[in-house]
Amino acid sequence: MYDRKTWIVVGICAVLLALNFHYGNKRAAEAAKQRQAEQRQAAPPAEPGEVPEQPGVLEEVEPTPAEVLEAQTYTLETEKTVFTLTTLGGGVETAELKDQASLNDPDTRVTLNDGSSSAIGSIAEGPDRMERVNYRYLEGESQPGQRVVFAAKHPSGLVVKKTWSLTDPESPGADYLLDFTLEVQNSKDSTQRLPLETFSLFLGEAGPLHKGEGRLTPSGFFWRDDGDFHLTKASKFTGGMFSDDQALIAETVPEIEYAGVSNQFFATLLKPAEVSNGGVWAKPREIKVEGDDKPGIAVRAGMVLPSVALEPGSASVTLNYQLFMGPKENRMLNRMGEGWGDLMNYGWAIIGVFSWMLNYALVYIHDVVAKVSGPWSWGIAIVVVTLVVRTMMWPLYARSNRTMKRMGKLKPEMDRLKEKYPDDPAKMQQEVMGLYRKYGINPVGGCLPMLAQMPIFFGFYRMLQYAVELRGHGFLWVDDLSMPDTVGTIAGFPINVLPIIMGLSSFAQMAMMPNTSGDKTQMAIMKMMPLIFLVFCYNFAAALALYWTTSNLFSIFQTWLTKRMPEPELKERKGPPKKSFMERMAAAAEQQQKMKQARGRVVDDEKSKPKKPRGPRTGG
Repeated sequence: MYDRKTWIVVGICAVLLALNFHYGNKRAAEAAKQRQAEQRQAAPPAEPGEVPEQPGVLEEVEPTPAEVLEAQTYTLETEKTVFTLTTLGGGVETAELKDQASLNDPDTRVTLNDGSSSAIGSIAEGPDRMERVNYRYLEGESQPGQRVVFAAKHPSGLVVKKTWSLTDPESPGADYLLDFTLEVQNSKDSTQRLPLETFSLFLGEAGPLHKGEGRLTPSGFFWRDDGDFHLTKASKFTGGMFSDDQALIAETVPEIEYAGVSNQFFATLLKPAEVSNGGVWAKPREIKVEGDDKPGIAVRAGMVLPSVALEPGSASVTLNYQLFMGPKENRMLNRMGEGWGDLMNYGWAIIGVFSWMLNYALVYIHDVVAKVSGPWSWGIAIVVVTLVVRTMMWPLYARSNRTMKRMGKLKPEMDRLKEKYPDDPAKMQQEVMGLYRKYGINPVGGCLPMLAQMPIFFGFYRMLQYAVELRGHGFLWVDDLSMPDTVGTIAGFPINVLPIIMGLSSFAQMAMMPNTSGDKTQMAIMKMMPLIFLVFCYNFAAALALYWTTSNLFSIFQTWLTKRMPEPELKERKGPPKKSFMERMAAAAEQQQKMKQARGRVVDDEKSKPKKPRGPRTGG
């Protein structure tokens, strides 16, 4: 009986909680609308200088409902991109990249913002609240093939004029750029101020283009603020407990330099001509990805307009932007100016530096190889870059191999120390370090090649993760180096050949390495590394497996060659041996431990001393 009552109470609480969520969301939305209306009415007048001095006002354009006038489209075209502009929203509907084929259908081109419900540059009154206004195409100001001008009066009273034009063809990245001028003012018939920061420009939508892309590199939205690049992936969005709607993320940006959306290889970016205050917002939605049973996540975003209060009938405010819709090519983006290269999102510190350098090296070597190699130029370029890097590391490898062989000759001495100090590992370690010092051996030297390869490996990983140059280019049996080289499936499991070859070559390389330490556990862990890398790389781009396989084969050749070289001699170092850094640290730690123990004994002795008898108390 007690259990039944408990479940009834729990059920009632769950229903009440669900109703609270449902009606709470409605109340929150109504409160947000009320706050926005109050903000408009209470907005302070613009300070002198906030509104640029521009004589006259925009021509009043009556709003034309979308259901009355069908949307018309116009195009602006560069050598590599066809921008389609629409009167519905007065912005860029899509951008078709003429030099980028779809992986699902080689006969079609990659089209950015395809499937989005809004055009880029559309105006939203509040986050993701697009005003579906059909603009008028101004023939007198437009120039076919060069410039498209739209104008409209929004229901909010905002009068808008948008000018889209091709950029200077000589500027870097011009094939993927449009210049965008936005002129706004408060209608002369309006009875209230319009805070411009309550409006935002739609930045477009980006989602995975092919099966598996969203899992490896999720789509997301980004912005750059005062030199810092920020990226929020689609995986960061979460839904409510009793709601299918996804959460909306909004960020205040004091010094916004640009913002946009991106997937693995392509990005849409809107850059103001001048850094201004504002913010960004983003919201995800599920999309169908061709060839994938699981839905993908696309992210749509907007950029909040600067903080300016528009008085009724006042002079118009002009804002200038540059729109980029294209591939994330490292060299091109870095030529476009400061901050553009951050779009690659290689990361910081040593990994980002290696990614940047390796991309430049890969593209440069490809440009040389492409003149004679034919269709496999990118695969050959990866092999050549790997061989160049490993050849540069050869002296480090040779020194490491020499150290490991000399350590191997000390194994009998180390075995005797283990027998001598079986219950005192600290003393045994101290004696081992002394043995290394006596013969001038650096025990860390044997690990240097693996440690040196790690930042290069992760640099390759990050670089290849966004290497749009590899899309659609094959090598040997690989159809696309930017995708796994799946040749078939067994019970639904993909068979990727290159990662399997990589794993086998890694095991062969480990089998050739001598066990200098004599530690079976350590050697077993080392032999497990190939399996870890196999799992790590199995469903990644075939280019990474090609790099790692080439590196393994080079290591096998190095090991085979060094085994045929004369064995290094084990000689004692002349003169008094100096303690290494590790030994000095160990000695200092041991000294501190002794001092601590000595202080503890002093305190214990003080506590154990008999106290002096206390004399009789006297009082007045």
